[in-house]
Amino acid sequence: MSVSVSRVPTLSASRYLQQLAKHWSHKMEVAFTAEEGTILFPNGSKVEMRADSETLDVVLTVPEGEDTARMREVVSSHLDRFAFREAPLTFDWQDV
Repeated sequence: MSVSVSRVPTLSASRYLQQLAKHWSHKMEVAFTAEEGTILFPNGSKVEMRADSETLDVVLTVPEGEDTARMREVVSSHLDRFAFREAPLTFDWQDV
């Protein structure tokens, strides 16, 4: 299992968290509030997000045998779509 974290600087973290959760709720299991969200992918990957006034913290868990780099790109590219006014957002993915 691979765990990646990124702290994304943005003043619109809550909005992006909610937009992403709503977007994927049609295809995946999603739970979210204005401050926190969890998205479960069909391949077993999980994204957990926490928003505050200055950052969006993202934790991506990818099971063995799945492509971590691809999942990082999926998450970051979708968030960038919602953040088009300030995109590209800065994702500094770190392995945990």
